[in-house]
Amino acid sequence: MTAAVVFHSVSKQYSARLGAPVLALDHVDFQIERGEFFGLLGPNGAGKTSLIQIMAGLSTPSSGHVEVLGERVDQNPSLTRRRLGVVPQELVFDPFFTVRETLEIQSGFFGLSNNGTWIDECLESLGLADKAQTNLRALSGGMKRRVLVAQALVHRPPVIVLDEPTAGVDIQLRESLWAFIGGLNKKGHTILLTTHYLEEAEALCGRVAFLKKGRLMAVKPTSELLAREGRLEAVFRRILSEDLEPQKA
Repeated sequence: MTAAVVFHSVSKQYSARLGAPVLALDHVDFQIERGEFFGLLGPNGAGKTSLIQIMAGLSTPSSGHVEVLGERVDQNPSLTRRRLGVVPQELVFDPFFTVRETLEIQSGFFGLSNNGTWIDECLESLGLADKAQTNLRALSGGMKRRVLVAQALVHRPPVIVLDEPTAGVDIQLRESLWAFIGGLNKKGHTILLTTHYLEEAEALCGRVAFLKKGRLMAVKPTSELLAREGRLEAVFRRILSEDLEPQKA
């Protein structure tokens, strides 16, 4: 069976105003199987968001390529974007629409009509039902993040990418989000999660990958790492302590 996502030796080089260009990603090569709940871990600046942007077709790799369900992102971007639902780190929203209008417009981007039942389910599951007619600029930061999640899910993508989805949000949202996403995963959706809350990765992810300074340091089953080291925090600290030169072109 074709993997959900395959990163084929992906590198990304950024030019610099002064000094040598910097490699944000250095030949990153691994794959995520269909139906996995997969964690992508690493410190700030490790390259996690750069990798997600390349997968989503928002950035072009310097070398290598990404496949989503057997299709190359660079060769068929419109199809691969339909197969992905990406929740970004940044709170990006249009202040002129209500929550429901935002989800209806997002449905229209993907050519979906009569999507009201699924929109209702997303609103209810993410605690947004009572905010459906509220303008987005009137929402709190946590509520805006819930809307971003709903936008990413509105076209029912088979692969869901969550880039720090619970950063700075309350426990209630974290619990409701993971209950909803966990249910989608049980129905066969593939989940890719980046998070600094390592307890989330321990509880949710069947496998994890660690990035450091653009390099892939390890890809292991979470259960194996926990059996050997007790907590993912111990693995994280060990990888951080390993000597690795900054990546320069």
